[in-house]
Amino acid sequence: MAGQRWLSALTLAGLVMLAACGGEKAPPASSNAAPAASGGDLTPFQLENGIGPVTEAVTLGPLDAHEAEEGQKVFEAKCSACHKLGERYVGPPLGGILDKVTPAFAMNMMLNPQEMYTRHPVVKKLLGEYMTQMPNQGLTQDEAREVVEYLRTTTAPAAPAQ
Repeated sequence: MAGQRWLSALTLAGLVMLAACGGEKAPPASSNAAPAASGGDLTPFQLENGIGPVTEAVTLGPLDAHEAEEGQKVFEAKCSACHKLGERYVGPPLGGILDKVTPAFAMNMMLNPQEMYTRHPVVKKLLGEYMTQMPNQGLTQDEAREVVEYLRTTTAPAAPAQ
């Protein structure tokens, strides 16, 4: 009985976390200079675009089919063990993720997951929901950009039926 109460409490906590961060986009940046209050020592740019080697906004032009194809290969080799496009798995579904985060944020998450988990408030919430940290897969910045190009070709998962 005590185990069942614990499981119910854990489920409720998970639902609260899910509601708290569902569809939340990182806050918009207004400047790179001053730390933001809600993110502790993070600048507005870091709150919107993540913490890592990508320190400038990534501008997306027309879809590059070759780069997207290469990104799909990287995704299948390094990401698909934990991420699916249209369903929750070990990590969150990534279909349509670029509707929720900036390309730079996605790249910084791929390139610098440990620091993102320890310092970024949105990623800390994800850790609370999924209970598993994404390992550093050792991607290059070019590979991360290719994965972003591939993710541009995906759509968000359908909302569950009520």
